[in-house]
Amino acid sequence: MRKGELTRAAILDVALDLASRDGLEGLTIGLLADKMNMSKSGVFAHFGSREDLQLEVLKLYHHRFEQEVFFPSVKEPRGIQRLKSMFARWVKRVSVEVASGCIYISGAVEYDDRPGPIREELMAMVGAWQGALLRCVKQCVECGDLKADTDPQQLVYEMYGLILALHHDARFLRIPGSLGRAGVGFERLIETYRNPQTPSAVVAQQ
Repeated sequence: MRKGELTRAAILDVALDLASRDGLEGLTIGLLADKMNMSKSGVFAHFGSREDLQLEVLKLYHHRFEQEVFFPSVKEPRGIQRLKSMFARWVKRVSVEVASGCIYISGAVEYDDRPGPIREELMAMVGAWQGALLRCVKQCVECGDLKADTDPQQLVYEMYGLILALHHDARFLRIPGSLGRAGVGFERLIETYRNPQTPSAVVAQQ
């Protein structure tokens, strides 16, 4: 990359760290300029406005989420194995974010009643992830891993609930063992939807 592109990438890395810690609304050009030992005009030259910077930070966060959670999971075979991979990698990412914060979750708090481009971008990204989970659950039903009467939206809703509880207990309350409880909760959840005729379910019953 050229020098300007390298500088822009470095600014975004620092901006993402700051936004994870302080929220997108806590991200300012002045604070970022101080962290980068740059002038405010120097930062503005790369992004133009604070809102443009916030949007780029969101896109970087989403890109990294896809690289760490989504794309490795879709390499798994369709069905329950892929769904388990998606959840396990999601939990692993949350475990890293315990020390910093999840922009999807903090962003929902910051922008739940604040209309504008940032809220729209955030909703699109979260919606894309929920859509991926929904498709995966439907594939689990189609291949016979889950019961035919499984409600995919309900299952995704309950998976989201486990992640939100994990983030709350691990980051806010600092309760030991929260990661393990999330895993146990997911396995218990899957068992309620699992097709009893699948080989793994039959073995478990014996």
